[in-house]
Amino acid sequence: MTGGLIAAIIILAIVLITLVRSVRIVPQARAAVIERLGRYIRTATPGLTLLVPFVDRMRPMIDLREQVVSFPPQPVITSDNLTVGVDSVIYFQVTEPRAATYEIQNYIQAVEQLTITTLRNVVGSLNLEQALTSRDEINGKLRGVLDEATGPWGIRVARVEIKAIDPPPSIQDAMEQQMRADRNKRALILTAEGQRESAIKTAEGNKVAQILSAEGQKQAAILAAEADRQSRILKAEGERAALYLAAQGEAKAIETKFGAIHAAKPDPALLAYQYLQTLPQIAQGDSNKMWIVPSEFSKALDGLAKLTGGDGEDAPNWLAQTGADTGAGDAIDTSNWFDSNLPPAAEQPEAAGILLSDDDADTLDAHSGLPDADVDVAELLRRRVPTGDDRPQHSADEPEPPPADPNA
Repeated sequence: MTGGLIAAIIILAIVLITLVRSVRIVPQARAAVIERLGRYIRTATPGLTLLVPFVDRMRPMIDLREQVVSFPPQPVITSDNLTVGVDSVIYFQVTEPRAATYEIQNYIQAVEQLTITTLRNVVGSLNLEQALTSRDEINGKLRGVLDEATGPWGIRVARVEIKAIDPPPSIQDAMEQQMRADRNKRALILTAEGQRESAIKTAEGNKVAQILSAEGQKQAAILAAEADRQSRILKAEGERAALYLAAQGEAKAIETKFGAIHAAKPDPALLAYQYLQTLPQIAQGDSNKMWIVPSEFSKALDGLAKLTGGDGEDAPNWLAQTGADTGAGDAIDTSNWFDSNLPPAAEQPEAAGILLSDDDADTLDAHSGLPDADVDVAELLRRRVPTGDDRPQHSADEPEPPPADPNA
């Protein structure tokens, strides 16, 4: 190999090295700080970047994407002197590569230490219960402090999240017991409230049922009393009509008997014979131990003896008498024997469904307490109880009831 070829090879190698050091490619979402003779010149953006060989130098590239850094659990003492382990994660992004290169030596380590100290300050001002229930507040305070502190470093803190806050095992057991006791308490309270509401509803239902039952019994008693009263009134009116008809019939019978007796013109002998027929009926009865013969008995026998002709031949003999001697009476008129002389049924108060006794004060007071009474109290008050003048009158053609015979 000749010296010229060796020199050409050396020159080619120098040129290649110079080209390699002069041309750099920056990927997307990356940035690089370029220094010339140790002094900051510019920040290389993504793409092709040319450097002056042996004069310019490119620092390590910086990632411009949002980064996630998770820190191990850190022991933090709360305001009530309890040590808890706080596990946090931070989201940040480099916005100024020059500041991140020259303002801080290691921004990741700086962010981690700053997060730990800020977390202890924020959580240390809270008690355990507040620390467990105020994660959003802790996250907001941490982000505000970290974003303010890392701004000069060219770093923007996007979010800070508390992944877990772990109290000591003894505190966890106590918290579980407290939570269990609170839940049992709430369950007992809810059960008691449910029983109270159930008892109240049951009592109200029983009250309403008793009121309705009492009202029903009251109405039933009133209706039963009213029905019994009307039944008694109807029975009394029926008995009155029956007695009146019986009295009329008895009066007709007595009148007929007396008419027949007067028409037959009985003599003392017939009366004596009837008297003798009545004596055995007087002696009847199991309790009769002794019977005294009346003084008229001998007179009746004497009368019968005379009638049989015992005292003389000229004496009248009743055994020889015939029916022709008695004579025939007047014909008996039976056309009005079964007339009750009462108002017709259509004119009776019962036929119209209105009783005269419905207008008394007791009935009106009883009907006034009924909510669904069919009787109009105001209408009944305006009505008056019918008097004897208002009752149905007999016409002139109808026969008047016969007067009671004092001898009957």
